[in-house]
Amino acid sequence: MRYTLLVVSCLWTAAAFGQDPIKVGNVTISGSLRSRTEIWDYFQGAANNDYAFSGNIFKLSFAQTAKKVDWQFELAAPFLLGLPNDAIAPAPQLQLGLGGNYFGANSARRHAAMIFPKQGYLRFKGLFGDKDQSLRVGRFEWMDGGEVTPKDATLAALKRDRVNQRLIGPFGWSHVGRSFDGFEYKASKGAITYSVVSALTTRGAFQVDGWGNLKTGFSYGSATGQVGKGKNVGEWRALAVYYQDWRHVLKTDNRAAAVRLADMNNIRIGTYGGHYLHKIESSAGIFDFMLWGMLQSGKWGRQDHRSNAFDLEAGWQPKVMAKLKPWLMGGVTRTGGDNDPTDNKHGSYFQMLPTPRPYARIPFYNMMNNQDIYGILALRPHKAVTIRSEFHSLSLSNRNDLWYVGGGAFQPWSFGFIGRNTGKAKSLANQWDTSIDWTINKNWSITGFYAYVDGKTAMRAIYPNDQNAQFSYIELNYKF
Repeated sequence: MRYTLLVVSCLWTAAAFGQDPIKVGNVTISGSLRSRTEIWDYFQGAANNDYAFSGNIFKLSFAQTAKKVDWQFELAAPFLLGLPNDAIAPAPQLQLGLGGNYFGANSARRHAAMIFPKQGYLRFKGLFGDKDQSLRVGRFEWMDGGEVTPKDATLAALKRDRVNQRLIGPFGWSHVGRSFDGFEYKASKGAITYSVVSALTTRGAFQVDGWGNLKTGFSYGSATGQVGKGKNVGEWRALAVYYQDWRHVLKTDNRAAAVRLADMNNIRIGTYGGHYLHKIESSAGIFDFMLWGMLQSGKWGRQDHRSNAFDLEAGWQPKVMAKLKPWLMGGVTRTGGDNDPTDNKHGSYFQMLPTPRPYARIPFYNMMNNQDIYGILALRPHKAVTIRSEFHSLSLSNRNDLWYVGGGAFQPWSFGFIGRNTGKAKSLANQWDTSIDWTINKNWSITGFYAYVDGKTAMRAIYPNDQNAQFSYIELNYKF
């Protein structure tokens, strides 16, 4: 406890250095502090489902930009305060909200803190005399889709919120996050950008120790192109990912426990697909649509793996209520589920290493064996204020498979995904949520969030006492 309080005191002091990055010669020193109070009223189970805790992370970065080589070294110090020590129930209920996840992942401590290198890399620019080629080597944060940002503002926002980090991401919404140890190569030829990344996954996400990496890794290649101009523009991406997990931990799937215990073989999965975004401006407003789809094949331990996923979405920014700048969106996501736990085929779509939260704002589900029919309304009443509200009708794609939760590998001894058997009940829940983001100035911002979940038949099979849940938080961000 004394160590934690010392860390908190030092970090708040560091945040008071100034309102702008510090320059020491050619080195830029910058940092950020995020503090979030989470309030959980999870589905009622055989443990505490109603609690609050404080999750925080401070980052301090040293960076230099030169003509041929850039470098960055960043330290992170997550500190968790007041974690619930009674929010983990016996199976199948397990962790009742993310407070239970953090407590269990940090050696059953109510207060936990650590300092570790979040990033440390060199970026070589102008390879082979070509200014559009670069190579980054070391530890870095990375997300699939983030290799290119469209110049068009609508496409850029759509890609940021509805495409990026569905497969692989830094899990930045968690209080620790994850990084990758490896390399990233990028090259641009005309309107097309090519990207190749190969890396190992670091520890982190829910455990404050982010020092080492894991026996999980991936190789990723993509080509991203821009099409059209003016009021009629689009972007496409084609990608392939090879993912391998050789930790020999107990896999989460719908087979019997004894069968899973006897299968510690590696996971080796290839994922192939891409996305297409398009925007059209008309007299009725701005219309957009998004198509994202993946096919998977490979080995799930001893099983053959085959699955798929798609998301189809459309949006409209009408010219009415111009002061509010409304943006209406709606779509459907569907991913493969496994139909037969006794055969030699694994059909559950595997999300690998995502950042689940942008697509599950109260993260009691992810994109595995999931069908999500959703609607979104975003308002911008002021340039510094964004209001966003979402509705999700959630169900399992296949009733013979599990209800999956989690965001991928984050420590050597646990798989990273949890599955619950709903007894072939398929309807999961309806979810409503609202967030308000206020950018106070260039250094400070604040977010408020509230979500309500109306549990359905699948939820009743796991939580018979109360299938409804609520989640809210207040988050303060400071950067210099």
